[in-house]
Amino acid sequence: MSDIAFQQSESHADEDENYFVSMTDMMVGILFIFIILLMVFALNFRQQTEKSEDQIKKLETAAEAAQSVNARLKEIQKDVRSEIDSISAADRVRTELLEEIQAKLKDQGLIVTIDPVSGVVRLGDNAINFPRRVATLDDIASQRVAILAKVLADVLPKYTGTAGDLPAHLETVFIEGHTDSTGVDRDNWTLSTERAVNTFRGLSEAEPSLRTLLNSADTEVLSVAGYASTRPIRDFSDDDGRQRRIDLRFVMDTNNLERLRGVLELTDTMKNQLEFLQKSLDDVSVH
Repeated sequence: MSDIAFQQSESHADEDENYFVSMTDMMVGILFIFIILLMVFALNFRQQTEKSEDQIKKLETAAEAAQSVNARLKEIQKDVRSEIDSISAADRVRTELLEEIQAKLKDQGLIVTIDPVSGVVRLGDNAINFPRRVATLDDIASQRVAILAKVLADVLPKYTGTAGDLPAHLETVFIEGHTDSTGVDRDNWTLSTERAVNTFRGLSEAEPSLRTLLNSADTEVLSVAGYASTRPIRDFSDDDGRQRRIDLRFVMDTNNLERLRGVLELTDTMKNQLEFLQKSLDDVSVH
């Protein structure tokens, strides 16, 4: 081989070697860049995954809180329904009580009106009324109080204490005194209370057993209250005389206080859980 041919061959070999080196360097550079990008991607992926896992955990916690709130809500609905049923049962018992008293008084010649909603037996008209500025019972009123006492002594024992298999029992019978709107208001308060007290005494004297009737708290069922002219019968005027009257208000004991406290505790717990749930969802939406 001539020197010229050898030089050309050597030149081609150098070019091939340089090309190979250049290509190798470029491939190494590209590979290095790829490795860097892959590392960056992996780092970003890891960070995103960690964020996603954190969000998932928050969502799972929020979902658990939502399930807990839903369960609590069902408990409250159950308690409220139970309370409504209890009140409805107490109303039915009280209505039976009022109707029985009304019927027995009618048999004795005393016509009274009842209001099942408020639990009132109204002893107006031909029952127990008072002249203006008078609190004492006259002979006719005393006779009617004695009839009333006999009926109450006959009926009330079936509804007091723990007597009978009843969903509710009698808590209190308020003997309520009333006046018309004439006269001095301050005096009317005293007058209405004296009318209630005198009726209470008349009932107790006619039937002493009424003082032995106790409620579930072992206190006397009979009680008194005076309302002056603050609770008028709107259908009648002061001249009618039926504003100066005695009402009996029957209050039933349904033992609902503890249940209502339980409902309140449940609502407080739900409030806290809802606040936590809202915060969890807000955190997820921010990220």
